[in-house]
Amino acid sequence: MAAVAAASWKQLLLSSIQSNSHLNHSSYFQIATVASNGKPSNRTVVFRGFQDDGDKIQINTDSRTHKIDDLKHCPFAEICWYFTNSWEQFRIGGKVDVIDGTNSDPVKLQQREKSWFACSLKSRMQYLTPAPRILFASEQQPTEPPTLDPSMGPVGVFCLLVLDPDQVDYLNLKSNERMIFTAGQNGNRKKQWSVEKVNP
Repeated sequence: MAAVAAASWKQLLLSSIQSNSHLNHSSYFQIATVASNGKPSNRTVVFRGFQDDGDKIQINTDSRTHKIDDLKHCPFAEICWYFTNSWEQFRIGGKVDVIDGTNSDPVKLQQREKSWFACSLKSRMQYLTPAPRILFASEQQPTEPPTLDPSMGPVGVFCLLVLDPDQVDYLNLKSNERMIFTAGQNGNRKKQWSVEKVNP
């Protein structure tokens, strides 16, 4: 197993994002969690960038969704990201930090606020809608559309998820190449990645 100086999988990923950037769906991936009943759940989310130029992946979500309950039960998740133009797949597993408005860490609250303001106003408006998965009453009276002050900070249900990768499984179907990157700690207790080339 060869050690790599930095998260070289991130460079592969950034290259894939760039080469597929003309495709609208290239910024979407699936994230799988495990519910309290032991069953898997999967859904499509939007890539919101890396945190502070590191290798942690950011995702925005509504705290009322089931994925939050899943992550409170089991904080580990796996991303599956396939790029249709370059025929590359990234499976990225790790622990997810759930950052909502009740978090006591001021640095994390700043990260949440930064992610909120990085969203378009249209995206922010989605957090003002009725709770997900509540039965829709067809007879309910239409209401005025919600309004939002663009300068206002995150609403209560806005939640930032930060996935800290510990393993990345990279597959390139064009070159028939597969590599597995695994995170460990060096002597200074800092994250250090190693890589193995395996059969596809």
